Amino acid sequence: MTYEDAIKEIEEIIEKLENSQLPLGEAQTLFERANTLAKFAQEELKKTTGKLYQIKKELEQEEEV
Repeated sequence: MTYEDAIKEIEEIIEKLENSQLPLGEAQTLFERANTLAKFAQEELKKTTGKLYQIKKELEQEEEV
């Protein structure tokens, strides 16, 4: 799964939760799935941010030389 896939599925879940009268159990299951996806997306963002920071640091070091 990619970050984009997770965000898309979260959006779909939100739409279902907002626009449907779901049974409580189904709504809870969807909410839990959205929470899991949000945690995944957050981790992917952390990884990407870390990689970008490292690249920036390496470029700055090359400029100093």
